[in-house]
Amino acid sequence: MNIAEIRRLFPYLNTGKIYFNHASTAPLSLPVLDAIKSRLAEQSEGSIDDFLRFLKIADETKNLLAAYLNTSAERIAFADNTTNGINLLAQSLVWKKGDRIILNDIEFPANVYPFLNLRKKGVEIDFVKSKNGRVNAEDIIDMISSKTKLISISFVQFLSGYKADLRKIGKVCREREIIFCVDAIQGLGALRIDVEKDFIDFISCGTQKWMLGLQGFSFVFITKVLQEKLDPAFAGWLGVVDAWNLLDYNLKLKSTAEAFQTGTVNTLGVFALNASLKLMNEFGFDEIEKRVISNSRYFINELESAGIQPMLSGCSDNNLSGIISFKSDAAQQIFERLAKKNISSAVREGVVRLSPHFYNTKEEIDKVVRELKSV
Repeated sequence: MNIAEIRRLFPYLNTGKIYFNHASTAPLSLPVLDAIKSRLAEQSEGSIDDFLRFLKIADETKNLLAAYLNTSAERIAFADNTTNGINLLAQSLVWKKGDRIILNDIEFPANVYPFLNLRKKGVEIDFVKSKNGRVNAEDIIDMISSKTKLISISFVQFLSGYKADLRKIGKVCREREIIFCVDAIQGLGALRIDVEKDFIDFISCGTQKWMLGLQGFSFVFITKVLQEKLDPAFAGWLGVVDAWNLLDYNLKLKSTAEAFQTGTVNTLGVFALNASLKLMNEFGFDEIEKRVISNSRYFINELESAGIQPMLSGCSDNNLSGIISFKSDAAQQIFERLAKKNISSAVREGVVRLSPHFYNTKEEIDKVVRELKSV
């Protein structure tokens, strides 16, 4: 499948819109729409309660995710959003007064508040200071102390688009027996993660952005070693070993990640993610990453030529993502001007953020840059 074929699967492109806002919410492709319609039709006029079909799709989806992350399906559980995925970890760890967590000062709040909430248990938070939208792995490593129990970082920073050096951080965490947590929502779907090579213990990731899925649906990855250290804060009937022995009430949790999948999940979210993963897998996740980085490098060069200074100007390709941002005192006006020209972007904290995906083209980037030059 080539880019022309992929682009025909996104109906909004027929309207003339340029959608550079995948860091917020993704447009739905035809395969995703078809999967949702099929599920709704089945529930409205078909067998209605086809739980076995759902289980088949759910298992297939976990296997697709596992292959993408280089893990096994039993290490993945579904959740509702990134924040609650992180809360599962934060509330299930056994903390003692004086334990420390390392974050940074430009994290999206989803990766901050679940940990700030632990202060009432005596946990201390250390914030690494960013530099021009970049969170250097060395600065995080330098802040580690004998009290550091956990480090959490976004795979990609939501404002600048800076991609963290997960492998460097993860290696040190593994060597020093520090839990390594990654908020992956701004990277997965556009960029690859290898949980083994990157020494990641826990991932939480919503599916509505670069994974081209639905809002209100996410997943977590957790290693077996970490899971065995947790005291799960929540328990539900689908998280126990003998779930269908309904009146036994034997609270023996599963040894797989499904111990954290306590009840009914968002079935439409599962069907949508299944379809989007199959679409991206058919094109090739490595090819997706190559196109995303190529587009971003081209975008940065064109903005610089237009006299606009991107936040990641001069940044190595190793730290680029699909997000290209620049600061401006007129950020809101620029956003509104682009919107009038049928160009979707975002404004966050005085930053204009543009986030094309792999199927977007350099011709679209050229049109956006020309519009920015005219503002």
